[in-house]
Amino acid sequence: MLGDFEIITHQFPDRPNLKIYPIADVHLGAAEHMEREWKRFCTDILSDPDAYIVLGGDLLNWGLKSSVSNVYAETVRPREAKRMMTEMLTPLKERILCAVPGNHERRGMKEADDDPTYDIMCKLDLESLYRENIAFMKIQMGAKNGDGKQNPTYTLAITHGAGGGVLSGGTINRNERFAYALNGVDALIVGHSHKPMISMPSQIVVDTKNNRVSIKPLYVVVASAWMEWGGYAAQKMLLPSSHTPQIMMLRGRKKEIRVEM
Repeated sequence: MLGDFEIITHQFPDRPNLKIYPIADVHLGAAEHMEREWKRFCTDILSDPDAYIVLGGDLLNWGLKSSVSNVYAETVRPREAKRMMTEMLTPLKERILCAVPGNHERRGMKEADDDPTYDIMCKLDLESLYRENIAFMKIQMGAKNGDGKQNPTYTLAITHGAGGGVLSGGTINRNERFAYALNGVDALIVGHSHKPMISMPSQIVVDTKNNRVSIKPLYVVVASAWMEWGGYAAQKMLLPSSHTPQIMMLRGRKKEIRVEM
C-alpha cells in the first residue's frame, strides 16, 4: 500500500480532451441505493472512450453492528456487497484513475483493519491507484509540441471529505477552507455530504521567478450521491438533495478545466 504523498501519474499522449466523472457515495447495500441509475451510469461510461472515473469513497454502505445505520436494513451482507461492486467495476478497470475509502468503509478498518475499497482495488489489480486518506494525481495531456513544449499538466486532489453541515453553505465553507491549503492543485474532489455542487474560489500566486502576481482559479467539486432520500436521512431530518452527477473536462492543447452538472 503506497502512502498518501506518493503522487499518482497518468499520461494521455493521444487524447485531445479528457472527461472525468467524480464518483462517491454509491452506498451499495443500502435500501436507498439507486441501483438502476448506477448500473446505467456504468454502462454509459463504457460507451464513451474519453470517459474516466475517480472513486471518492463510500462505494459500499458497509453496515456493521456498531454502525449508526440499521444493519438489519441492509439489502446485501457486507462481503456480498464487496463482490458485487468488484464485478461492476471490472469492465471499467481501465477507466479508474484513483480510489480512496469513505467513512463507511472505515468502519471495517476500525473494527478489523479491513478496508473493502483496498480489497476491491487489489482484486482489480489496481492497488497502486489506492490511497488510504487522500490521493494526489497528476494528469499529463498530449505529447510534446513541435516547439518542444509539453501540453498541459493537471493536478487533482481526491479525498472523501468529512463534516459539512445541514445547509449547503457549511459544506462549501469546509471544503473551500481545505482547498486553500492545497498549493499547486487545480481541483479538489470530495464527497460525503450528499450535496452535489461546484464552487470556484481562487488563490493569489506570487511568481518571484517572473516577477508576476496572478490569480489562479481552483475548482472544488462535491460529488453527487447515488441515494434516494429516506431512511437514516429522514430520521436525522437531513435535507434532500438532487442526484446530479458532474463531469470534469480537461483540455489537451491549452490548459482549461470545465466542470458541469
